[in-house]
Amino acid sequence: MDLGLTGRVALVSAASSGLGLGAARALAAEGAHVSIAARDPERLARAHAAVDAAGPGRVMSTVLDVRDEAATAAWVRATAAGLGALHVVVTNAGGVPHGRADAFTPGDYRAAVEGSMLPHITIALAALPYLVEGGWGRIMMVTSEAVRQPLPGTALSATARLGLLGFAKGLVHTLGPAGVTVNVLAPGCHRTPAFEGFLEARGAGDVEAGLKEVTAEIPLGTVGDPGDFGAIAAFLASEQAAFVTGTVMVVDGGNTRGFG
Repeated sequence: MDLGLTGRVALVSAASSGLGLGAARALAAEGAHVSIAARDPERLARAHAAVDAAGPGRVMSTVLDVRDEAATAAWVRATAAGLGALHVVVTNAGGVPHGRADAFTPGDYRAAVEGSMLPHITIALAALPYLVEGGWGRIMMVTSEAVRQPLPGTALSATARLGLLGFAKGLVHTLGPAGVTVNVLAPGCHRTPAFEGFLEARGAGDVEAGLKEVTAEIPLGTVGDPGDFGAIAAFLASEQAAFVTGTVMVVDGGNTRGFG
């Protein structure tokens, strides 16, 4: 299936590994030009090579901490200038520590909001003029399944990221007339370096034992792959997804049990 992304310009933040890299590679494989950003220069360089190898389009990479509002907005502008337009925006940010709601201070919650919610808003607002001017666009915000089903230990994640649902819903009405869709991606457990680090810490260094424990609770009996997650992002960016907006797309192997 041709997703209609050849020649489109996409940007993906926090894309040096994991889900962000999975989305960037999938978009590149569909023929899009892709701009990626992340904090670690060495990991970003490896990601640049991987995205470049995935498809025929151009690739830009920028060392960036998305908590820096001015630098993040400048990256969006540089992407549009360097690649000639902006059509697809995948906002992604770093994770937050695990723990119960009463295990954190107000300062911890403030840092979680500043690190895991506000960067999405900064990127989206900076991108709006280009998307509206182009009359076609896709915004996808990567959050967590915790926005649909808070789990033990996800207090910071649920608190920091739930606000994005309200922001996304507001953008749906603002951008609909311009042909721009806005959706939230809510991934569950995927085998990323960050998730493996979490398993290692929880299981005293035994990643495979931790993985077995986690997958026992997932209906599909496995964790996700960043490439599979990227395929969902590419579809939501596609021409075929033109009538899908305002949704929360849960990608978690059936782990979310609620009806909402």
